[in-house]
Amino acid sequence: MSDYQRIEKAMAYLVEHATKQPSLDEVAAHVHLSAFHFQRLFCRWAGTTPKRFLQVLTLERGKQLLDDSHSLLNVSHQIGLSGSSRLHDHFVQLEAMTPGEYQQQGKQLIIEYGVHATPLGEMFIAITPRGICRAGFVDFTDLDEMLDELRKTWPLSLIRQNNQSTGRVLTDLLGKMQRSESGPVSVHVRGTNFQIAVWRALLKIPPGELASYAEVAAAIGSPKAARAVGNAIGANPVALLIPCHRVIQQSGALGGYRWGLTKKRMVQIWERMHLESID
Repeated sequence: MSDYQRIEKAMAYLVEHATKQPSLDEVAAHVHLSAFHFQRLFCRWAGTTPKRFLQVLTLERGKQLLDDSHSLLNVSHQIGLSGSSRLHDHFVQLEAMTPGEYQQQGKQLIIEYGVHATPLGEMFIAITPRGICRAGFVDFTDLDEMLDELRKTWPLSLIRQNNQSTGRVLTDLLGKMQRSESGPVSVHVRGTNFQIAVWRALLKIPPGELASYAEVAAAIGSPKAARAVGNAIGANPVALLIPCHRVIQQSGALGGYRWGLTKKRMVQIWERMHLESID
Protein backbone atom coordinates (compact mmCIF):
# COMPACT_ATOMS: atom_id res chain seq x y z
CA MET A 1 0.00 0.00 0.00
CA SER A 2 1.42 3.40 -1.02
CA ASP A 3 1.57 6.43 1.28
CA TYR A 4 -1.18 8.08 -0.78
CA GLN A 5 -3.40 5.04 -0.38
CA ARG A 6 -2.85 4.98 3.38
CA ILE A 7 -3.79 8.64 3.75
CA GLU A 8 -6.89 8.22 1.58
CA LYS A 9 -7.91 5.17 3.63
CA ALA A 10 -7.32 7.06 6.87
CA MET A 11 -9.37 10.08 5.76
CA ALA A 12 -12.21 7.82 4.65
CA TYR A 13 -12.10 6.07 8.04
CA LEU A 14 -12.25 9.40 9.85
CA VAL A 15 -15.23 10.51 7.75
CA GLU A 16 -17.13 7.29 8.31
CA HIS A 17 -16.39 7.10 12.07
CA ALA A 18 -16.40 10.79 12.99
CA THR A 19 -19.28 10.41 15.45
CA LYS A 20 -17.23 7.87 17.44
CA GLN A 21 -14.22 10.22 17.63
CA PRO A 22 -11.58 7.56 16.90
CA SER A 23 -8.22 8.01 18.60
CA LEU A 24 -4.91 8.46 16.80
CA ASP A 25 -3.99 4.88 17.75
CA GLU A 26 -7.23 3.53 16.25
CA VAL A 27 -6.81 5.30 12.93
CA ALA A 28 -3.12 4.37 12.75
CA ALA A 29 -3.96 0.73 13.38
CA HIS A 30 -6.55 0.86 10.59
CA VAL A 31 -3.77 1.66 8.08
CA HIS A 32 -1.26 -0.68 9.78
CA LEU A 33 1.14 1.98 11.06
CA SER A 34 2.43 3.08 14.43
CA ALA A 35 0.76 6.22 15.80
CA PHE A 36 4.04 8.16 15.54
CA HIS A 37 4.69 7.19 11.91
CA PHE A 38 1.06 7.72 10.93
CA GLN A 39 0.95 11.22 12.45
CA ARG A 40 4.04 12.29 10.49
CA LEU A 41 2.79 10.70 7.26
CA PHE A 42 -0.67 12.26 7.54
CA CYS A 43 0.76 15.73 8.18
CA ARG A 44 3.11 15.38 5.22
CA TRP A 45 0.52 14.33 2.64
CA ALA A 46 -2.76 15.78 3.96
CA GLY A 47 -1.23 19.06 5.14
CA THR A 48 -2.91 18.91 8.55
CA THR A 49 -3.07 16.67 11.62
CA PRO A 50 -5.56 13.81 12.00
CA LYS A 51 -6.96 15.54 15.09
CA ARG A 52 -7.64 18.79 13.23
CA PHE A 53 -9.18 16.90 10.30
CA LEU A 54 -11.54 15.16 12.71
CA GLN A 55 -12.54 18.40 14.45
CA VAL A 56 -14.38 19.71 11.41
CA LEU A 57 -15.99 16.42 10.42
CA THR A 58 -19.51 17.02 11.68
CA LEU A 59 -22.80 17.77 10.02
CA GLU A 60 -23.18 20.85 12.19
CA ARG A 61 -20.00 22.20 10.64
CA GLY A 62 -21.65 21.86 7.26
CA LYS A 63 -24.65 23.82 8.49
CA GLN A 64 -22.43 26.53 9.92
CA LEU A 65 -20.52 26.86 6.66
CA LEU A 66 -23.78 27.20 4.77
CA ASP A 67 -25.05 29.83 7.20
CA ASP A 68 -21.80 31.76 6.95
CA SER A 69 -21.50 31.52 3.17
CA HIS A 70 -21.95 34.51 0.95
CA SER A 71 -25.13 34.51 -1.10
CA LEU A 72 -24.25 33.42 -4.61
CA LEU A 73 -26.37 36.28 -5.90
CA ASN A 74 -23.88 38.63 -4.22
CA VAL A 75 -20.80 36.55 -4.93
CA SER A 76 -21.56 36.52 -8.64
CA HIS A 77 -21.08 40.28 -8.71
CA GLN A 78 -17.72 40.16 -6.94
CA ILE A 79 -14.38 39.69 -8.60
CA GLY A 80 -11.56 39.31 -6.09
CA LEU A 81 -13.51 37.66 -3.26
CA SER A 82 -11.39 39.12 -0.42
CA GLY A 83 -8.55 39.86 -2.81
CA SER A 84 -7.12 36.36 -2.88
CA SER A 85 -6.09 34.28 -5.87
CA ARG A 86 -7.82 31.17 -4.58
CA LEU A 87 -9.74 28.66 -6.61
CA HIS A 88 -12.66 30.52 -8.20
CA ASP A 89 -13.68 31.66 -11.66
CA HIS A 90 -10.47 33.67 -12.11
CA PHE A 91 -8.38 30.63 -11.31
CA VAL A 92 -10.34 28.18 -13.44
CA GLN A 93 -11.09 29.16 -17.01
CA LEU A 94 -14.04 27.12 -18.20
CA GLU A 95 -14.12 26.73 -21.96
CA ALA A 96 -17.22 25.08 -23.38
CA MET A 97 -17.17 23.11 -26.60
CA THR A 98 -17.95 25.41 -29.52
CA PRO A 99 -20.78 24.63 -31.98
CA GLY A 100 -18.15 23.75 -34.56
CA GLU A 101 -16.46 21.33 -32.18
CA TYR A 102 -19.83 19.82 -31.38
CA GLN A 103 -20.43 19.10 -35.05
CA GLN A 104 -16.95 17.65 -35.45
CA GLN A 105 -17.47 15.43 -32.35
CA GLY A 106 -13.79 15.62 -31.51
CA LYS A 107 -12.49 14.91 -35.01
CA GLN A 108 -8.73 15.57 -35.23
CA LEU A 109 -8.66 16.17 -31.46
CA ILE A 110 -6.06 14.32 -29.40
CA ILE A 111 -7.07 13.50 -25.82
CA GLU A 112 -4.49 12.11 -23.41
CA TYR A 113 -5.40 10.40 -20.14
CA GLY A 114 -3.74 8.90 -17.10
CA VAL A 115 -4.44 7.58 -13.61
CA HIS A 116 -2.48 8.98 -10.68
CA ALA A 117 -2.32 8.65 -6.88
CA THR A 118 -3.42 11.66 -4.80
CA PRO A 119 -4.12 12.10 -1.06
CA LEU A 120 -7.83 11.90 -1.92
CA GLY A 121 -7.56 8.67 -3.87
CA GLU A 122 -6.54 7.59 -7.35
CA MET A 123 -7.66 10.12 -9.95
CA PHE A 124 -8.38 9.73 -13.64
CA ILE A 125 -7.54 12.84 -15.62
CA ALA A 126 -7.90 13.54 -19.35
CA ILE A 127 -6.61 16.58 -21.19
CA THR A 128 -7.05 18.24 -24.57
CA PRO A 129 -4.78 20.97 -25.96
CA ARG A 130 -7.28 23.47 -24.47
CA GLY A 131 -7.44 22.09 -20.96
CA ILE A 132 -8.65 19.37 -18.61
CA CYS A 133 -11.73 17.70 -20.07
CA ARG A 134 -12.38 15.05 -17.44
CA ALA A 135 -11.28 14.23 -13.90
CA GLY A 136 -12.71 11.80 -11.41
CA PHE A 137 -11.96 9.29 -8.69
CA VAL A 138 -11.19 5.78 -9.89
CA ASP A 139 -12.09 4.08 -6.62
CA PHE A 140 -15.76 4.99 -7.13
CA THR A 141 -16.04 4.97 -10.94
CA ASP A 142 -13.77 2.45 -12.61
CA LEU A 143 -11.37 3.28 -15.43
CA ASP A 144 -13.31 1.46 -18.18
CA GLU A 145 -16.47 3.43 -17.35
CA MET A 146 -14.57 6.72 -17.42
CA LEU A 147 -13.02 5.88 -20.77
CA ASP A 148 -16.43 4.94 -22.17
CA GLU A 149 -17.84 8.30 -21.03
CA LEU A 150 -14.90 10.07 -22.64
CA ARG A 151 -15.45 8.27 -25.95
CA LYS A 152 -19.16 9.08 -25.91
CA THR A 153 -18.44 12.76 -25.32
CA TRP A 154 -15.72 12.98 -28.00
CA PRO A 155 -16.52 10.00 -30.30
CA LEU A 156 -14.21 10.91 -33.19
CA SER A 157 -11.19 11.97 -31.15
CA LEU A 158 -7.94 10.08 -30.76
CA ILE A 159 -7.75 8.95 -27.13
CA ARG A 160 -4.43 7.68 -25.84
CA GLN A 161 -2.76 7.09 -22.50
CA ASN A 162 0.06 9.43 -21.50
CA ASN A 163 0.76 9.30 -17.78
CA GLN A 164 3.70 11.63 -18.12
CA SER A 165 1.69 14.52 -19.60
CA THR A 166 -1.32 14.07 -17.33
CA GLY A 167 0.89 13.57 -14.28
CA ARG A 168 2.51 16.97 -14.82
CA VAL A 169 -0.91 18.61 -15.16
CA LEU A 170 -2.28 16.96 -12.01
CA THR A 171 0.83 17.71 -9.94
CA ASP A 172 0.67 21.35 -10.99
CA LEU A 173 -3.06 21.52 -10.26
CA LEU A 174 -2.85 20.02 -6.76
CA GLY A 175 0.15 22.17 -5.93
CA LYS A 176 -1.71 25.35 -6.88
CA MET A 177 -4.77 24.31 -4.88
CA GLN A 178 -2.68 23.52 -1.80
CA ARG A 179 -0.60 26.70 -2.02
CA SER A 180 -3.48 28.91 -3.22
CA GLU A 181 -1.52 30.07 -6.24
CA SER A 182 -3.04 31.76 -9.23
CA GLY A 183 -3.23 29.87 -12.50
CA PRO A 184 -5.11 29.97 -14.50
CA VAL A 185 -6.09 26.36 -15.07
CA SER A 186 -8.23 25.69 -18.14
CA VAL A 187 -11.13 23.27 -18.25
CA HIS A 188 -12.48 22.17 -21.64
CA VAL A 189 -15.94 20.60 -21.33
CA ARG A 190 -19.00 19.67 -23.32
CA GLY A 191 -22.46 20.29 -21.89
CA THR A 192 -25.84 21.85 -22.51
CA ASN A 193 -26.24 25.59 -22.07
CA PHE A 194 -27.97 24.94 -18.73
CA GLN A 195 -25.20 22.65 -17.50
CA ILE A 196 -22.50 25.14 -18.48
CA ALA A 197 -24.37 27.90 -16.64
CA VAL A 198 -24.55 25.73 -13.49
CA TRP A 199 -20.87 24.79 -13.69
CA ARG A 200 -19.91 28.44 -14.08
CA ALA A 201 -22.00 29.28 -11.01
CA LEU A 202 -20.13 26.67 -8.98
CA LEU A 203 -16.89 28.48 -9.76
CA LYS A 204 -18.31 31.53 -7.96
CA ILE A 205 -18.46 29.69 -4.62
CA PRO A 206 -15.35 30.63 -2.62
CA PRO A 207 -13.14 27.77 -1.43
CA GLY A 208 -14.06 26.48 1.99
CA GLU A 209 -17.62 27.79 1.71
CA LEU A 210 -20.81 26.00 0.76
CA ALA A 211 -24.00 26.88 -1.09
CA SER A 212 -27.36 25.18 -1.41
CA TYR A 213 -28.89 23.85 -4.62
CA ALA A 214 -31.54 26.56 -4.37
CA GLU A 215 -28.87 29.28 -4.15
CA VAL A 216 -27.18 27.96 -7.27
CA ALA A 217 -30.55 27.88 -9.06
CA ALA A 218 -31.21 31.50 -8.05
CA ALA A 219 -27.72 32.55 -9.14
CA ILE A 220 -28.35 31.38 -12.72
CA GLY A 221 -31.76 33.04 -12.88
CA SER A 222 -33.80 29.84 -12.49
CA PRO A 223 -34.94 29.88 -8.84
CA LYS A 224 -37.45 27.05 -9.34
CA ALA A 225 -34.94 24.73 -11.00
CA ALA A 226 -33.14 23.35 -7.93
CA ARG A 227 -33.75 19.77 -9.03
CA ALA A 228 -32.44 20.43 -12.55
CA VAL A 229 -29.43 22.14 -10.96
CA GLY A 230 -28.83 18.97 -8.94
CA ASN A 231 -28.84 16.91 -12.14
CA ALA A 232 -26.38 19.29 -13.81
CA ILE A 233 -24.10 19.14 -10.78
CA GLY A 234 -24.29 15.35 -10.87
CA ALA A 235 -23.12 15.45 -14.49
CA ASN A 236 -20.03 17.50 -13.65
CA PRO A 237 -17.17 15.90 -15.64
CA VAL A 238 -14.27 17.50 -13.76
CA ALA A 239 -13.93 16.77 -10.04
CA LEU A 240 -12.25 19.36 -7.77
CA LEU A 241 -11.87 22.06 -10.44
CA ILE A 242 -15.60 22.45 -11.03
CA PRO A 243 -16.39 22.35 -7.31
CA CYS A 244 -19.62 20.40 -7.02
CA HIS A 245 -18.39 19.33 -3.57
CA ARG A 246 -19.28 22.85 -2.34
CA VAL A 247 -23.03 22.36 -2.85
CA ILE A 248 -25.17 20.83 -0.09
CA GLN A 249 -28.83 20.79 0.89
CA GLN A 250 -30.37 23.76 2.65
CA SER A 251 -30.75 21.63 5.80
CA GLY A 252 -27.00 21.12 5.95
CA ALA A 253 -27.18 17.52 4.72
CA LEU A 254 -24.51 16.65 2.18
CA GLY A 255 -26.85 15.90 -0.71
CA GLY A 256 -25.47 13.81 -3.55
CA TYR A 257 -21.99 13.45 -5.01
CA ARG A 258 -20.94 11.61 -8.11
CA TRP A 259 -18.05 9.94 -6.30
CA GLY A 260 -19.81 9.12 -3.02
CA LEU A 261 -20.59 11.07 0.15
CA THR A 262 -17.48 9.90 2.00
CA LYS A 263 -15.35 11.33 -0.79
CA LYS A 264 -17.37 14.56 -0.76
CA ARG A 265 -16.62 15.13 2.93
CA MET A 266 -12.97 14.24 2.37
CA VAL A 267 -12.67 16.84 -0.38
CA GLN A 268 -14.48 19.52 1.67
CA ILE A 269 -12.27 19.04 4.71
CA TRP A 270 -9.06 18.72 2.67
CA GLU A 271 -9.86 21.99 0.92
CA ARG A 272 -10.69 23.80 4.13
CA MET A 273 -7.59 22.54 5.93
CA HIS A 274 -5.33 23.97 3.23
CA LEU A 275 -7.14 27.30 3.38
CA GLU A 276 -6.58 27.44 7.13
CA SER A 277 -2.89 26.62 6.75
CA ILE A 278 -2.59 29.51 4.25
CA ASP A 279 -4.50 31.96 6.46
